[in-house]
Amino acid sequence: MIELAIEQRRRSLGGGLEVGRVLPFAKKRMVGPFVFFDHMGPVDLAPGVPRDIDVRPHPHIGLSTVTYLFDGEMMHRDSVGSEIAVRPAEVNWMTAGRGITHSERFEKARMQGGRLHGIQAWVALPTEDEEGDPSFSHHDGADLPQWQEAGVEGRLIAGSAYGLTAAARTHSPLFYVHLDMQAGAPAEIPPGFSERALYIAAGCVEMDGATYAAGQMLVLTPAASQVIAREPSTVMLLGGEPVGERYLFWNFVSSSQERLEQAKADWRAGRMKLPDLDNEEFIPLPEEQAA
Repeated sequence: MIELAIEQRRRSLGGGLEVGRVLPFAKKRMVGPFVFFDHMGPVDLAPGVPRDIDVRPHPHIGLSTVTYLFDGEMMHRDSVGSEIAVRPAEVNWMTAGRGITHSERFEKARMQGGRLHGIQAWVALPTEDEEGDPSFSHHDGADLPQWQEAGVEGRLIAGSAYGLTAAARTHSPLFYVHLDMQAGAPAEIPPGFSERALYIAAGCVEMDGATYAAGQMLVLTPAASQVIAREPSTVMLLGGEPVGERYLFWNFVSSSQERLEQAKADWRAGRMKLPDLDNEEFIPLPEEQAA
């Protein structure tokens, strides 16, 4: 029932904050439309943490970013005029389309300190939507349907699963779920999607008679139907229908290599608008950073 187990690869963002990169992976570039999956923290940040941990304004094309926190707060500002913090059990859903820029700053942690723990995923847009208008939406409360059953507390972050549909606008069939599971509790894995995966954000689970720990993504076969928590665990379920091959460079995703080159040229030349409320600095194109 498990096609592949992927171990997160840790890297530092500075200021004590590490992220674990899960997707893309050499043997599995995407799961359905999910083309990127980063696990932030968990880390306890001290007051006065340096600005190194902030993500300065940078661009995206061809995708939606999905930011979801278990602990902490992140301030989002973008080039369509949005300014809003995302907090635990909320979703910031930003669709880049033909191009958007944004920043992610940890201003509350810098003032007060505190724990930071969350996931950022990227969802590739279908080819017909890659050059659409950029947009941003924030979701909490009833926008993220919740349920409780047999030792499991669930929240639907995006898409449709378990007979429920979340409020964020998606562009292709997908599901994205947060489960908090008590020790010994079983949980159903949503059927009916071509590709599915499970990520263990905390704890330990059992599938196929083997146990898996935090930091592992399990890419599932069509036969996979259930996971069991072996200790209190936080599990993310995700998947959907493939949207076709995608090329990636830095923060750009596209079905066309030529479009990536255009995006690189646009950012290098300053042709992509910075956020109105955060426009005094930006991240240079990586090849320029290395020069």
